[in-house]
Amino acid sequence: MRRMAHDHGSALSDVEVRVRALETVLTAKGYVEPAALDELVETYETRIGPRNGARVVARAWTDPDFRAWLIEDGSVAVAALGYGGRQGEHLRVVENTQQVHNLVVCTLCSCYPWPVLGLPPVWYKAPPYRARAVADPRGVLRDFGVELPADTEIRVWDSTAELRYLVLPMRPPGTDGMDEDALSQLVTRDAMIGAGLPLAPS
Repeated sequence: MRRMAHDHGSALSDVEVRVRALETVLTAKGYVEPAALDELVETYETRIGPRNGARVVARAWTDPDFRAWLIEDGSVAVAALGYGGRQGEHLRVVENTQQVHNLVVCTLCSCYPWPVLGLPPVWYKAPPYRARAVADPRGVLRDFGVELPADTEIRVWDSTAELRYLVLPMRPPGTDGMDEDALSQLVTRDAMIGAGLPLAPS
């Protein structure tokens, strides 16, 4: 089950069934171009949203005062960079260290901080991830290619409609001379969920 194999075999929710039906009708009538729709979803899922979060993380890596503010009051600190709005009103930032690795899940549905991460990935919403992240977080991380030392504590944070989480990953070694823009290119969406790590500098 690599990367959670993304083959969960889970049934679609009622909302997802309605969205698929609407998409099918609009496509059949020629109102929606499937390729354009796929591109739009891809943009919000992997580029626009996660790029916001990456800039937040890079700022925290380079500005100790901002990092402290981010951990103390994530919603306000993120909004100060212009990334606020619906689904981001109640944001808590949890920091990875050598001793602790954080992993975010939403066991009840798929609550997710859209302003900083965009649309949630399919695997985040899938029942197998939601169940295993709590029962076997180390195994889930291994499926994502993240092998942590045996003595690293893994903390699992369960998002709700009232509180969402963003992981502040550790800054990769070998990045001392990099500026904020360059650092932001190393920050992945999965690292900000805790299911991955930042990229190593090339």
